[in-house]
Amino acid sequence: MRRNGSHSNGHSMSITSSRKLSRRGAVTGLGAVLGLAACGNPVGGDGADRLDARVDSTRDFLFSRYPGTRELADKSHGILWMPLITEAGLWFGGAYGQGALRVGEVSVDYYSVTRATFGPQVGAQQYAHALFFMTAEALTDFRRSEGWAVGADMRYAIPDRGGALGVDTTTQSAPVIAVVFGQSGLIAGATLAGSKYTRIIP
Repeated sequence: MRRNGSHSNGHSMSITSSRKLSRRGAVTGLGAVLGLAACGNPVGGDGADRLDARVDSTRDFLFSRYPGTRELADKSHGILWMPLITEAGLWFGGAYGQGALRVGEVSVDYYSVTRATFGPQVGAQQYAHALFFMTAEALTDFRRSEGWAVGADMRYAIPDRGGALGVDTTTQSAPVIAVVFGQSGLIAGATLAGSKYTRIIP
C-alpha cells in the first residue's frame, strides 16, 4: 500500500513540476512579447532619421551581397525595409521591429511589425527582411490597411550564390515578395507568417 501511495505521490509531484515548468515558459514567453511590444511607441524625435539610416545600411548590405535583389527592387512599386527584427521566447514567444516603406527611394511611411509564436524555441535571434510590392494594387492595399498581416501564400525570394534570383523561387505575378536575411546571409526556410504590420508616426 505504501509503495502504491509513494508512486502516486511521485506521479503527482511530477505533474505539478511539469505544470510549473509550463507556466514558467508561458510567463517567460509572454514577458518577451510584452517587452518587445513595449518598444512599439511612436518613433518620436529623431527616430525617423535613425530608422532611415538603418534602412540605408540594410539596403546596401542586401544589394551588395545579393545583386539580384537590386533588379527585383527596380521592378517593384515600393519596398518595406525592416532592418532589425528581434525574436525571443521559450514556448510562447514574439518578434518586434520597426522599419520604413520606401517608394522611389523616399521614405513615405514608417511601420512596426509584431509576431507571436508558439512551439519549441529557446533564446533569441535577430534578422532583417524586406517586402517588395510588385504591383500597384498590392502597395495600395498595404498602405490603406490599418493592420496588414502576412498570409501563408507569401512568396519568398532566395538568391543563389551568385546573387541572382531564380525563376523557380518567384514568379512575375506574385504581388508581394519577401526576402529574409541576417548578417550571415539568407535564412533558409524562414517564414513571416503571422507577422502584422502597423503604421507608426515618427
